[in-house]
Amino acid sequence: MQISQAPVPKYLKQDELTQECKDLLSSLPTERGWVASTFYKYQGFWHPCRHLQGILSCQKHFEAQDKDTLLVTTPKSGTTWLKAILFTLTNRTHFHHSARNHPLQSNSPHVLVPFLEVKLFLEHENPDFSSFKSPRLFSTHMPYVSLPKSIHDSECKLVYLCRDPKDTLVSLWFFTNKLRLQEMGSRSLEEAFELFCGGVSMYGPFWDHVLGYWEESLKNPDKVFFLKYEDMKDEPVVHLRKLAEFLGCPFSSEEEKDEVLEGIVELCSFDNLSNLKVNKVGKLPSGEDYSVFFRKGEVGDWKNHLTSEMVERLDRICKEKFEGSGLSF
Repeated sequence: MQISQAPVPKYLKQDELTQECKDLLSSLPTERGWVASTFYKYQGFWHPCRHLQGILSCQKHFEAQDKDTLLVTTPKSGTTWLKAILFTLTNRTHFHHSARNHPLQSNSPHVLVPFLEVKLFLEHENPDFSSFKSPRLFSTHMPYVSLPKSIHDSECKLVYLCRDPKDTLVSLWFFTNKLRLQEMGSRSLEEAFELFCGGVSMYGPFWDHVLGYWEESLKNPDKVFFLKYEDMKDEPVVHLRKLAEFLGCPFSSEEEKDEVLEGIVELCSFDNLSNLKVNKVGKLPSGEDYSVFFRKGEVGDWKNHLTSEMVERLDRICKEKFEGSGLSF
């Protein structure tokens, strides 16, 4: 009797690539992937081939509008959380945070704020944006150098979120192991650590990704808002207020008095989001369970997993990489 194998999830499929992407892949440096078998180095950063196809299509076809907002993150740095916050912030005149029918009650933040290269331009080489109302809200993990020219040329706003590299590494390790098929086995923390330190991670090297946006935020603070996960967790209301001002939709004194900011923070809190039914069941069209995007959301969880030698080495690498930039973790 034959045992039927579970179908390969879409996020691991590699048979729907365009000829352009296939031709490019053969010329790129490769490394071991974290979930898919291989990473390809494009414009200085590592990607699985499916993401790379989405990047190529996005670079070619995306037409940014001046009123667009783009949430940019290093993977596993609080993307889901900040998607929820940005959606609620920018749509607060349409949906009150306390409304029972608020879209977050029945939709994953990843549905409300879709990824450009991992969703829209991966599903369609040139997607139709006619149903998107202005101001549009998108997200991406693309490094600054890989953003489409139309984003650089427009007045659209970029909100960049990054996280302590030690917590980023641990979260990425847990996340990617959940996405690996059973027959692949789990990747050890030691192996993941070596890859990360060598700059080989999704959209890595981590430090190059962060520095690209950090330097741009210093040059052009009206276009790039740079935010650390730890700061947002420590003072969410303070940074929510700054975000609203940066996006040109500041909170009124009436909203301040009515504690709208606190209400948004509460609605979008890790505890609330992770306990909503929509984030516990179901999958993205690409096959990932909604639940894999929620683990702990804590600052400093790396202390429970990394050895003192690992911490010392990663801290040393980051000190070298960020030296002279004015940025530290």
